[in-house]
Amino acid sequence: MLRLDGVGRAFRGGGGVHGLDLHVAAGEVVALVGLNGAGKTTGMRLSLGMLRPDRGSVRVLGHPVTRLPAQGWRDVGALVDSALAYPELTVRENLRAAALLRGTAPALVTAALEEWGLQPVADRRLRRLSLGNRQRVGLAAALQHLPRLVVLDEPSTALDPASVIVLRDHLTRRARDGAAVLVSSHHLDEVARIADRIVVVNAGRVVGELDPAGHDLERAFFDRVLADDAQRQAAL
Repeated sequence: MLRLDGVGRAFRGGGGVHGLDLHVAAGEVVALVGLNGAGKTTGMRLSLGMLRPDRGSVRVLGHPVTRLPAQGWRDVGALVDSALAYPELTVRENLRAAALLRGTAPALVTAALEEWGLQPVADRRLRRLSLGNRQRVGLAAALQHLPRLVVLDEPSTALDPASVIVLRDHLTRRARDGAAVLVSSHHLDEVARIADRIVVVNAGRVVGELDPAGHDLERAFFDRVLADDAQRQAAL
């Protein structure tokens, strides 16, 4: 459903990703974890064609990302950086716009408003909402059409505990129904509840995986990162 092979994209100052290898299969939840600046968001942007790689290949739903047809993009749901929404439109209008842009039924909006607890603010302009409610609108817009591939960057940002549970349950159901889910997070304990695999990224590369059922994931994560840092330093 999503595959990155040897993908590189360098930025001035040395940031970016360098030979990134990552794949997400149908029915699988993969969590991407790493320190700030490790390359998680860059990897997700490359996955969605928001950035072009300097080298390597990206395939989405079986197609090279640059040649995925419009119908294919309708099967993708993504939230990276910030929600694609219109501040002067109401919550309901934003969800209707997202449905129409994907060619899906506007009737999905009612179900999305209910699932994400947005009925009380459905007719309020987006710009008047709290950060948490804006995040819920962004997630509802990205997921209401039940995409086959889900890519979410730090989706629990600004969410209250009840909304985190809604998000967790939704992603679990999507994977159970055969969707591929890629999610990045700083919260290992949270992603461990839903992830089939936890992929560790450091300095723009995949440096290993963690067992979601493992003991003391935070320590295992930092041990993996520190070992990679030491290995790279020794190679200089």
